[in-house]
Amino acid sequence: MNDNQLDKCRKRLEQFLIDLLDPVGRSERRYWGSVYVRGLLLDGERKSIEPMATRMPEGNVQAMQQFVGQSPWEWEPIWERLGKRMTAELEPDPVWVVDDTGFPKKGEHSVGVERQYSGTLGKTANCQIAVSLHHVGEQGSAVLGWRLYLPESWAQDKERRKAAGVPDEVDFKTKWQLAIDLIDQARSWGVPDRIVVADAGYGEATEFREALEKRALRYIVGISDQVGVWAKPPKISVPKYSGRGQPPSRYSYGSQKPTSVHEIALKAKTWKNVRWREGSKGWLESRFMAVRVQPSHGYVRGEAPHKDVWLLVEWPQDEREPTKYFLCDLPEAYTLRRLARLAKARWKIEQDYQQLKEELGLDHYEGRYWAGWHHHVTLVMLAQAFLTLETLRNKKNFWVDPATDAP
Repeated sequence: MNDNQLDKCRKRLEQFLIDLLDPVGRSERRYWGSVYVRGLLLDGERKSIEPMATRMPEGNVQAMQQFVGQSPWEWEPIWERLGKRMTAELEPDPVWVVDDTGFPKKGEHSVGVERQYSGTLGKTANCQIAVSLHHVGEQGSAVLGWRLYLPESWAQDKERRKAAGVPDEVDFKTKWQLAIDLIDQARSWGVPDRIVVADAGYGEATEFREALEKRALRYIVGISDQVGVWAKPPKISVPKYSGRGQPPSRYSYGSQKPTSVHEIALKAKTWKNVRWREGSKGWLESRFMAVRVQPSHGYVRGEAPHKDVWLLVEWPQDEREPTKYFLCDLPEAYTLRRLARLAKARWKIEQDYQQLKEELGLDHYEGRYWAGWHHHVTLVMLAQAFLTLETLRNKKNFWVDPATDAP
């Protein structure tokens, strides 16, 4: 960019942040919020406070540390404003993607840090883990919110919690429960419901799928190859009432046993090649099949059979066995290509995490406290959203400049 382009870009950033930073309170806070976001957007490998402050004429380490680490501003109102803005911009055909990522740490005092397995790192390491919810559409994506995972050792340690400023109301929750909290939060803003996409780390939890169904949310989630289903509707009965005690309420399945999704895939004959999107080296393509099944998780508890859903399986031509399995609570009219495209929507999140960390310093925050961590990731969300809108702005016939009379 030349100087004129940089000046216009900075003005667009200032206009973009006016309404979004309003919830932080007085003008001094809003000023340092905008300085912090600009620091995240500038070149430079390290995006912790001191390096960012040295790269800006107005940089002030003490003021920036106070704004992020000690200033008592709430981050949820900013998430809501940003979520509504980006939901309106990023159309068409969006989905909500749930995922989590690890933040490697050297010490043991940063909030939530522990030796734990991180899929991002591919190993057990000293790290923090956070669950995120993303709005993903054809034109781009945006983070809607974060939940820092608090291991049980942290949740039960009163002294450690107090030292890190963890609120009293924050209890231990599994990652799938944190994901549901994020979804409930987004829905409370009044944004439209979307199809929820998640990998097997979430889809394996029956409770997660049931929570989505309770909220009437459609989903497509990964599962392992040993998940049981009914390939054909099972014949069930309720034992006759003897007239004594409570009437029987458990369904009997007799000698019938569910079939693993792996068995169903090996017997399938209807594999088709599907292209789901064009990559940098051409179209991405693989073999898929889909069949209607009934998940069998309730049969051990004597519950009625589950409703029909899609079982989607991917089996690349050069693999000896199927590689990925999905349960899709989606209408029967959905085509195989549409199911495959939705299942593959998670690819954008890997790019998001890479940009958030490598370009915008998501995991560079060096503070130890609950509020500071949430303040930092909120400002990173704003920086990424601005970059997304700048990218869209440069596309033909796409206009996303904020109005000059924005409140």
